[in-house]
Amino acid sequence: MKHKFAAALALCVCALFNVASADDSVRPFKIAIEEKVLVDLRQRIAATRWPDKETVGDASQGAPLAQLQPLMRYWGTDYDWRKAEAQLNALPQFVTTIDGVDIHFIWVRSPTPNALPMIMTHGWPGSVFEFIQVIGPLSNPLAHGGKASDAFDLVIPSIPGYGFSGKPGGTGWDPDRIAQVWAQLMQRLGYPQYVAQGGDWGGPITGAMARQAPAGLRGIHLNLPATIPPEAGAALAVAAPAPASFDPQERATYEAVATLIKQGNLAYSAMMAARPQTIGYGVADSPVALAAFLLVHPGFSQWTYGTDAQQLPSRDQVLDDISLYWLTNSGASSARLYWENKGRSPLSSSAQKTSEISLPVAITVFPGDVYCPPESWARRAYKNLIYFRQAEKGGHFAAWEQPQLFTEELRTAFRSLR
Repeated sequence: MKHKFAAALALCVCALFNVASADDSVRPFKIAIEEKVLVDLRQRIAATRWPDKETVGDASQGAPLAQLQPLMRYWGTDYDWRKAEAQLNALPQFVTTIDGVDIHFIWVRSPTPNALPMIMTHGWPGSVFEFIQVIGPLSNPLAHGGKASDAFDLVIPSIPGYGFSGKPGGTGWDPDRIAQVWAQLMQRLGYPQYVAQGGDWGGPITGAMARQAPAGLRGIHLNLPATIPPEAGAALAVAAPAPASFDPQERATYEAVATLIKQGNLAYSAMMAARPQTIGYGVADSPVALAAFLLVHPGFSQWTYGTDAQQLPSRDQVLDDISLYWLTNSGASSARLYWENKGRSPLSSSAQKTSEISLPVAITVFPGDVYCPPESWARRAYKNLIYFRQAEKGGHFAAWEQPQLFTEELRTAFRSLR
């Protein structure tokens, strides 16, 4: 009798305090940022105490003052978050609780029967905003010049600690654990068969899913694959020349990665891996500090701060993404993923244990990405490589930058798995 009373009391306590782990429902979600929060954002931008100008004529010391200031002035005066909010709220959004954390996701079901379900994972400093322009073409190809046979049901979650997903209150939330949560999410949504796609952090998470091979996962597509072979990783660690066994293309790729490291273009990741909380204090208090830090990512290295009206992502799209980080105060919580990864390189085939993946893998390499692995490395890393293509344009944020090309790549890459 005592045991029954204790169990009943526990249920009451869970209900009273809305304990997350007890709720496996899928709940509709809408964004409604209070106006006072937006007013505070604009006031903080206006009150910024700026540093002195950098002493170099490029971005090697960080976001150039002459480029950042106009962007920040626009953010604090003319930028309209409500348009971004309406854009997300026009899509079906949901929240469900898995492993004690609320998972926010966009869930777009295709009007085409028997569409292939696909879960897509963003990275840092990206978000679900990365995929906005490809949702329509992927889910409803007939309305965008495609074939009904290429339709996808789309599940686009926010990584825990990012955007409107919950922030883990404890440690252990590395790519492997997130991959397990993603598999549970797809199962909860009723998908017995599906594929997965990812770039940036979406790469290690999607790769972990393939390695774990949950029931129903048919294959994956990566646009930032973990292909750096062990001998290259060892040489890079000590700044040694490229291994003598490399062919000219492999040597060129090695030198490009070595230059990336030498120029400090990956220093931001080392800082987040070492001290994410320290970063959090600054980016939680100053929207300009947050923007400057997010813009240090090498994926933005060729971005012209909104001065080119033809370039994607546009100025407003970049500010949509930065605003999302600010409004959800996720500077520190998003950075912890680097700490959780324990220094394992997202690009290293051995660190990501790609040899343990037997599921079909498709890869698209975009020329403007942080590195462009040759097909020889991809075939060494993934023993069941079913598709490899070096695209003619596009960069690290491929879905943002080249939505049509990105859409075509996914259609082609997964066609054999339908």
